[in-house]
Amino acid sequence: MTTAAVSMETLVQRAQGGDRSAFAEVYRRSVDRIYGLCLRMTADPDRAAELTQDAFVRAWERLDSFRGDSRFSTWMHRLAVNVVLQERRTRAGRERWVEPTPDVERYAAQARGAFTETRIDLERALATLPERAREALVLRDIEGFKYREVAVMTGVAVGTVKAQVHRARQLLKEVLER
Repeated sequence: MTTAAVSMETLVQRAQGGDRSAFAEVYRRSVDRIYGLCLRMTADPDRAAELTQDAFVRAWERLDSFRGDSRFSTWMHRLAVNVVLQERRTRAGRERWVEPTPDVERYAAQARGAFTETRIDLERALATLPERAREALVLRDIEGFKYREVAVMTGVAVGTVKAQVHRARQLLKEVLER
């Protein structure tokens, strides 16, 4: 049976049993989506790449906690979101100064190979949003989490999440209309 014919569920079960090659295949099948999520949340290709690796390391370490109540991709997605948010909290604790604006052109150039021009415009516009507003918008509108879930993940009140999403939508609209 070819690797492509093996289901993700089977690969995850094998990986839970310690099969590193099965986990390597899980990684291969999942890495682009997780990287895309990290990139949308950080607007920084280098940070996104690091956080993607961190998420998969954490997945390997915690694979035994995956019970199969949801799809593996859902579990992995949530784990990656938590890795990004934890890194932000840690970084915020270390850096009390204003964070430099991401290099939007470098970000857009990195995305060009994988996205259509319309997608590039959206990705470029997302990169210009303030970090917390971008995270709230990505989690709510792109990743589909409920406001309450976003509030729990980001550690802010539901009202704050709603305000951040509203602000992000307004800013995004302005950027895209230019």
